Amino acid sequence: MRTVEPSWDSPQVGRLASARDLGALIRLGRGQLGWRQADLGRRIGCSASTVSRLEQRGSRADLRLLKQAALEVGMPTNVLAESLGLTEPATTRVTAVGPRVEEDPMRRRTLLAAAGLAAPVGLLAGMDTALANMPDPTGSPVPLDQRLAAARAAFDAGRNEQLLRTLPGLIGDAHDGARRTRSDLAYARLSSTYSLASQVLVKVGRYDRARLTADRATVYAELSNSPLAAAAAARELSIVLRHQDQPAAAQRLILDAVANVEATGLKNDAQASAYAQMLCTTSYTAAVAGDRPQALSLIREASRAARDLPGEAPRGRLFPVTPASVDLYAVSVHWALGDAGSALEAGRGLRPGQFKTVERRGRMHTDLARAWWQWGKPEQTAAELLSAARVSPSELRDRPAIRQIAAEVYARHPRTTGVRELAVAAGLQTA
Repeated sequence: MRTVEPSWDSPQVGRLASARDLGALIRLGRGQLGWRQADLGRRIGCSASTVSRLEQRGSRADLRLLKQAALEVGMPTNVLAESLGLTEPATTRVTAVGPRVEEDPMRRRTLLAAAGLAAPVGLLAGMDTALANMPDPTGSPVPLDQRLAAARAAFDAGRNEQLLRTLPGLIGDAHDGARRTRSDLAYARLSSTYSLASQVLVKVGRYDRARLTADRATVYAELSNSPLAAAAAARELSIVLRHQDQPAAAQRLILDAVANVEATGLKNDAQASAYAQMLCTTSYTAAVAGDRPQALSLIREASRAARDLPGEAPRGRLFPVTPASVDLYAVSVHWALGDAGSALEAGRGLRPGQFKTVERRGRMHTDLARAWWQWGKPEQTAAELLSAARVSPSELRDRPAIRQIAAEVYARHPRTTGVRELAVAAGLQTA
């Protein structure tokens, strides 16, 4: 039982937080409480030796366990955030984290030479700068929530360049709001901003940067104490891990998120939507990992969870899941399992009108194109990719894996109906 609360406003705490020495801060808090390492270990479910490693390695150790330890010793959230380097400008360069499975250099050079760089270098450099050196507040008079909604609308409309141009200012303003208020809502907004950044960076195939933004989204979601914000951030991080060829880690993360959402009791549509979305994501992750029984079981459960949801999600819902969107996930799950026939059967009843956003309508066509190509049907593949390009050009030009399919169809079947038009749409040749 605590008898003395640690002091967190001393110059020593400020120095350690500025030095990003989270382990030393945990050790300081534990010492002020009069606890041994074993005492703290019992409270967070680990051994004394693990606590010792946490205190020695600091921010290089397991983030979730570090947060548990920090909160157990009474560390304020603003001190935790600063010690992780997330509340003031960082000076380190943005570097890759983990293997870059879809970033094979030869493949990327081939794609860029064929189709051009979808996201201009200047915009990506702007994101690099924003992630390495925190942008100053923009001073915009438009409320942050309104600007975030507009940024999400840009993503939904496939306007990736516009979104990449907007994000640095949003990141700076969201950080400024969190620094000033230190409120749960401000941390949730900051987490949402980083989650959105992760989404668009994954879309354009920049998984190293997406890993960094997803990590930050996860930290701020936990600081916000919002189960839905935490679920959204966990989903984005699991997607990045999957792209970095870490399906087991992605699966563990998303299953934890599923359990946390289920623990809310699923008392309303917003919680039920989050639950269905988590099941869809973990089903696809299981499929990528080759776990057919779990993948199929989870997508069936997702379908059951979504069956009573409205056909059109309310505006502003964090997880805009509908029964049709679960069916679209089923297409991807069967495709990832190598079963093109089942994928196409799952998508047989899908229609563009079932999807509210341009991004989802384009995604419907590209997911069906992947299944047709897996089945060896170039004409149907080209037709779906052309439909995607007409709905949302960014779905064809910005996604490396989809551009690769277009390039392969053009290389192998140049005389097939629709393929020449596809090559022009993908930028593989001029009109």
